[in-house]
Amino acid sequence: MSALYLAQDPTLADFGKDPWWLVLGKIVFAFAFGLLATLLGVWFERRVVGRMAVRPGPNQVGPFGLLQTLADGLKMAFKEDILPKAADKVVYFFAPTISVICAVTALSVVPFGPMVSIFGHWTPLQVTDVPVAVLVLLACSSMGIYGIVLGGWASGSTYPLLGGLRSSAQMISYEVAMGLSIVAVFMTAGTMSTSGIVAAQGDATRLTVFGTEIPAPGWYAILLLPSFIIFFIATVGETNRAPFDLPEAESELVAGFMTEYSSLKFALFMLSEYVSMVTMSAVTTTLFLGGWRAPAPITTIWAGANSGWWPMLWFFAKVVILVFVFVWLRGTLPRLRYDQFMRFGWKVLLPINLVWILVLAGLRSIEDWQSRDRLLATAVGAGVLLLVTLLWPSRKQAPKPSVQEQVNSRPHGSFPLPPMDLQVPPSPRTKRVVAEREPANVAAGSDSREV
Repeated sequence: MSALYLAQDPTLADFGKDPWWLVLGKIVFAFAFGLLATLLGVWFERRVVGRMAVRPGPNQVGPFGLLQTLADGLKMAFKEDILPKAADKVVYFFAPTISVICAVTALSVVPFGPMVSIFGHWTPLQVTDVPVAVLVLLACSSMGIYGIVLGGWASGSTYPLLGGLRSSAQMISYEVAMGLSIVAVFMTAGTMSTSGIVAAQGDATRLTVFGTEIPAPGWYAILLLPSFIIFFIATVGETNRAPFDLPEAESELVAGFMTEYSSLKFALFMLSEYVSMVTMSAVTTTLFLGGWRAPAPITTIWAGANSGWWPMLWFFAKVVILVFVFVWLRGTLPRLRYDQFMRFGWKVLLPINLVWILVLAGLRSIEDWQSRDRLLATAVGAGVLLLVTLLWPSRKQAPKPSVQEQVNSRPHGSFPLPPMDLQVPPSPRTKRVVAEREPANVAAGSDSREV
């Protein structure tokens, strides 16, 4: 009975009953997780990118170079703190803290595990949960961009301002795609609570094919694959990670919004980026990868895989895998141009997301139909979608006219054209006289004399 209770999914009724010291301990644990994950994340990224570039990476300070990040953090903290003369001092100081606070606050509604016993108190491994917890995640993700925007504006310089403006446009573009991709999760799970979404993914989906029930995976990364792909792409854009790190493009903006920052404030901006990366990996794990639940092969072999404190291991393993994908993208893909970046968000991700939500809503509306009618409706919808895709008019570019056609189409009285072959003909008014000279390698005649 106690093992069954340990594996119990927390509900909204299980929150708000913890003593103050337990709530404080959870908050400290979430903050320590974000800070420690950042320190290890920087080391992890440098080591992985080093391996990809066939070089060792940090390996001198501490075992395997684990203390290199700590040494770099101390070095940045003790550097000279330079304040630009034209900066807005108050906003310049608070901008990095806004980014860090928003990134850490999002971890408060992320479930790390099921119900466990801590010093005799049964409590969920989650700081808190609300009926609209996913909206809290979206709000924290959106507010974190304001730290970058205000940091760029308060620096009083051109390059940081351009980086901040790029961040605002980036937020609008990819926040829309991220929000729409989560709509599919709401429709399938029937709740916006993060603990409820993890519990909904624990039950295997049953597919009825010709009267036979076939168990399907419960992870939304498989059931809602388009939403998962779009959400992860949007998280890369939201966290300003390569290839979407346009606000801090060194080749164009001289490090962008962080150009005028130094010392501890620069370290806070760097910390917020890595905390956001870890936080969004944890959110992706919660919404699409089953949260703290073990993968299917482990649960079939070991019945107690989702009991006790073991689920934290599965949760951290999934987060590390997603962080590796972030690093993999940075070490593989080049930075996009700004026009490519904006076009991809508005003209590719957004239309695909809208069509996918429409299809999913149609499938959800015919769930109660008979199997034959449901199969017929699905076939008709797929056929219509295929016809629309095939018959959709493609925008063909007009053939480019030749040079002679462009010359012939010029209006009368236009300016004279330069020669098309780039060769200037000789002027008829100039008479060229070529002087005949004796070759230099011919011996001098008998009439020549020394001078």
